Amino acid sequence: MATHSILLVDDEQDIADVLSIILSEAGFEVETAGNGIEALAAARRRKPDLILLDVMMPEMDGVETCAHLRQDPELKHCLVAFLTARGEDYSQIAGFEAGADDYILKPVKPKVLVSRVKALLRRLESNPSASTTDAPEHAIHIDVDRYVVVAHGEELTLPRKEFELLRLLASQPGKVFTREAILSGVWGDDVVVGDRTIDVHIRKLREKLGNDRFRTVKGVGYKFES
Repeated sequence: MATHSILLVDDEQDIADVLSIILSEAGFEVETAGNGIEALAAARRRKPDLILLDVMMPEMDGVETCAHLRQDPELKHCLVAFLTARGEDYSQIAGFEAGADDYILKPVKPKVLVSRVKALLRRLESNPSASTTDAPEHAIHIDVDRYVVVAHGEELTLPRKEFELLRLLASQPGKVFTREAILSGVWGDDVVVGDRTIDVHIRKLREKLGNDRFRTVKGVGYKFES
């Protein structure tokens, strides 16, 4: 399996060095940049699979950098996750509107960081933005750039966790995702939620997209039917 490439962007060199070591030891190819301008140049040169982007940076902040990435035809499909400090009051909505795929809170434990990165990169194993069925009238299109879902010809804006849950399940139609895999991929290992949380989100997705799209595998988890 080819090694995934990561562009790590943080203006605090000590943090960038530590995170770079953690990710490199996990088997990823890592390049660093100190600000948004450097990040755009490095991304165009390297075309990484994932860009970890600090939110608060001089010259060009993370949200503005992400917006530029999404406007570049050669880069707009790169995964982008923001690195943001706990308690930082920067609007997450603005980040997702700019096209971010996820947020990772700092400080982050090494195992949690690697787990979240792996969960993000699993999306590259398939094409989650493509239609999940060949019949146009029944197709579900997941638009990761605008963070919306098109179903039955109607555009839906889902809450963040519903969107992430749908994207995870639809990335591999027919595959049974265990509850543990869903919790790790959608909520992350640093957030404590119960099984009931997953059930509630599945119920909401069924109400919006159709009950037959989501199958319960008792004692295991859920799968998406194309």
